[in-house]
Amino acid sequence: MEFSARSPSPGAIGYNDVMFNARLLPPRRLLPLLLVLCLCPLSAQAHGYIVRAIPADRSALERPPTRLQYWFSEDLEPRFSEIHLRDQGGVVIASGGVDDANHALLTLRVPAGLADGAYVVELRPAFASDGHVIAESRVFFVGEAVGGVAGSEASDRAIPLEALWRAALNLANFLFFGASLLYSAVLLPAWGRGAGGLPERVTRRVKGCLIAAVVLAFAANMIGLLQQSMAFFNTDAAQVLQQNLWQVVLIGSRFGDIWTFRVVLLIFCAVLLFVAEYYRALMPQLAAGIWRGLPWLGAIFIGLSMVTSHAAGSPLLPWVAIGIDWLHALAVAFWLGGALTLTLLLPAALAPYDAEQRTMALRAVLRRFSRILLPLVALVILSGLYNALNYFVSPADIASAYGRTLGVKLLLATPVFILGAWQHFALRPQLAARLPLRADLGGERLLRLEVALMLLTLLAVAWLSATPIPQPEIPRADIAAPQAATSLGELNLSSAIIPGGPGVNTYDTVIKRADAPAADVEVYIQLVNPQRDFRSAWHKAEQVEDGLYVSAGDEIDRAGNWWTLLDVATPDGVIKRAAFAWQINAAAAVQQARQPQLIHIVVLLGIAGVVAAWSAGRARRLLAALQLTPASFLIASLAVVVTLGVMVGGAQLLGERQRDYELTLNPPPAVVNSVLPDAASLARGEALYRERCLVWQGESADFRALRNRLATARDEFLYAAVASGWRGLSACGAALSVVARWDVVNYFRTFERRA
Repeated sequence: MEFSARSPSPGAIGYNDVMFNARLLPPRRLLPLLLVLCLCPLSAQAHGYIVRAIPADRSALERPPTRLQYWFSEDLEPRFSEIHLRDQGGVVIASGGVDDANHALLTLRVPAGLADGAYVVELRPAFASDGHVIAESRVFFVGEAVGGVAGSEASDRAIPLEALWRAALNLANFLFFGASLLYSAVLLPAWGRGAGGLPERVTRRVKGCLIAAVVLAFAANMIGLLQQSMAFFNTDAAQVLQQNLWQVVLIGSRFGDIWTFRVVLLIFCAVLLFVAEYYRALMPQLAAGIWRGLPWLGAIFIGLSMVTSHAAGSPLLPWVAIGIDWLHALAVAFWLGGALTLTLLLPAALAPYDAEQRTMALRAVLRRFSRILLPLVALVILSGLYNALNYFVSPADIASAYGRTLGVKLLLATPVFILGAWQHFALRPQLAARLPLRADLGGERLLRLEVALMLLTLLAVAWLSATPIPQPEIPRADIAAPQAATSLGELNLSSAIIPGGPGVNTYDTVIKRADAPAADVEVYIQLVNPQRDFRSAWHKAEQVEDGLYVSAGDEIDRAGNWWTLLDVATPDGVIKRAAFAWQINAAAAVQQARQPQLIHIVVLLGIAGVVAAWSAGRARRLLAALQLTPASFLIASLAVVVTLGVMVGGAQLLGERQRDYELTLNPPPAVVNSVLPDAASLARGEALYRERCLVWQGESADFRALRNRLATARDEFLYAAVASGWRGLSACGAALSVVARWDVVNYFRTFERRA
C-alpha cells in the first residue's frame, strides 16, 4: 500500500475505526453542518440607493432650484456616473456629475431663467463598491404640478452576464482555497507517507484542481471586465472591444484597481505553481512551503471579492461588514471547494484498492474534513445572520426581488438538506438497521450528488449577487431643503441651505436685479446659533455663475434655531444686510450610516466567541510552549485586564475632558439674543447708537479694544457692555428695553473688520 501508517490499512485500523461511528463522523454534527451551509446565504453584492433628494420626487416648487442634488447610500464612480435635466419635451437642459468633495452626491447646476413647467431628472449612478450601474428618473415641477409626466424606477433585475462571471469567479476562488487547504490540512495528515508526502496520483489531481481554478479565475475576470465596461458605458461588447473602452475602466474606477490587483495576484499564483512543480525534486522544501502558502493566497482572492461587494458600501459598519462577509465566504469556500476537490480526486486516489480499503481511506479523509468544518458551523450561522441583518430591515423586504431570489436559492438548497438528513441515518449503523435505508449510501455517490446540488445553489447565489438589495424606507429622502427670499432695495435675494440638516451644507444665494442676475456684487455669509451664542467667521461666497453665490461648511452641527447673515457689497461700496432664520431639522441630515442595534452587537459577540473558541487550541499550545507557571499566567492576565481597563477608562476620561473644555470655552449664555440681525434691526440699532452711545463714538482706546474683540466676542458680553459699560466706555443702554439693547449689539457688530 502507498498510504502511511496513519492511513487506513487493514493492519493499522480496526473495524470500529473503519465504521462511521460518533468519533469519525458524528451524524449529530453532520446534519447541522449540511443544514447551515446549504441554507445560510453566501456573500451577496447589490446596488446602493438614494438617501436624500433635493428637490423631492414630484415636488412643486414656487421658484426654480439653483441646483439638483441626490445623495446615495455609498460612493459613486465619478467618471461613469451621470445626471441630466430634461424639459417636458425631452430636450437636455443641463448635465452634471459626482461632486468633487462628496463622491456619494450627484449634483447639477440649474441654469437661470427656468420657466414654469415639468422637468425630468435622469440619474445614472455607477456604484464604486460593486460597479453596478442603475438608471432611474425623477420629476419636479416649477409652478403648478401637471399630469402626464412621471419618472421611472431603477430595475431590480439581475444581469445574466454578470451573474455568470460572478458564479465562475466564486467557483474558482472557492475551488482554489478549498483544494489548497484540503491538501495541507486534510489529505497530508490522513493519507501522507511521512517525508514522502502523498501518492503522485493524488498530488496530480489536487494540482489539476488548482490549475483549473486559476484558469477559470482568469476567464471570469476577463468576462467581468467586459461586462463592467458594457455597464459603465451603456454599450455592447463589440463597441467595448473596438474602442478599447475597457482600458478606461481599468485606469478610472475602483473596479479596475481591484481587477488589476487580482489579475497580478493570479499571475503570481501561476508562477508559484510552476516553481513548485519545477523544483519539486531539486528543492522539495521550497515546493512544500509554496503548497502551504497557497491557502493564504486563496483567502486573499476571496477577500478581494469582498472589497468589491456591497459589504464595502454597507451603511452599517462597512469594514466590519467586509470582515464578516470574508469569514463567511472562507467557511463556505472550504466546505464547497474541499468537497468538490474530494469528488474530483477520489476516483483516481482510491482506484488501486478493494472495496473495504476504499471505505477506510474515504472515511479517514472525511474524519479530518469534518473535524475542521465543525468549528465553522456556528461561524457560518452567525455570519450569515449578520449579513441578512444588513439587508433586511423590515418584513416588507422579504417581498422584494432580492427576497424572492433568496427564497429561490433556499428552495434549491432544500434537497441538499434532505440528503444531509438521509446521510445522518445512513452513516449510523444502529439507526440504519431500524430503517429501510442502505448503509452504503454515505459514500462517493452521495458526495457527488451533494456537490452537484451545491454547484446549482452557487448559481442561485451568483444571481442573488447581481440582484438589488431591498431599499429601506427613508422618510428623510424627500424632505425639502430650507429656502427663503427677501428684497434689499433693487436686489432680490433667495437663499437655500442644502441639504438643510446637521452636517456639511452648501449655502446657495441667488441675487437678481430687475429679473437679471446680479454679477457685480460680493456676498459674505455668517452662521449663528443664538441659543449657544455661537457664530462662525465671515466667509466670502464664491460666484459660480452669474447671480449664484455659493459657500459650504459644517458650522451647522446640530438641530435647532439657526441664522444666516448675508452682507451684500454693491459696486458703490454700500453693504446691505439680509438675515434668515431657519429651524434646522435633524431628519434632514444625510444619513448614510446606520447605527448598530442590540441584535447586531449580540451577533458580533457571538462571532468573536466562535473565533476565540476555534483559536483556543492554538492558544493552549502557545501557552505550553511558553511554559507559564500559574503565578506568571495570573500576572499576565492581570496585566492584560489592567491595560484594557486603563485604555477604556482613559478614552472615557478624554471624552469627558473634551466636553468640559468645550463647555468652558462656550458655556450656555446667561442672556440669549432674541432679535434677528436683519436690515431693520441694524437701522434701529444705528439710530439708538448715535443717540445713546455718544462716549463710544469718540474712538477711544477702549473703544478700539472692544471693536478688535468683535470677531471672538459673544453676544452676552456685548449685551453686558451696552447695558453696564465696559472699562472706560459708559453704559449707553441702561434705559433701553431688552429688544433695543439687542438692536444696538447687532449694529455694533457691523464694525467688525474682515480679512
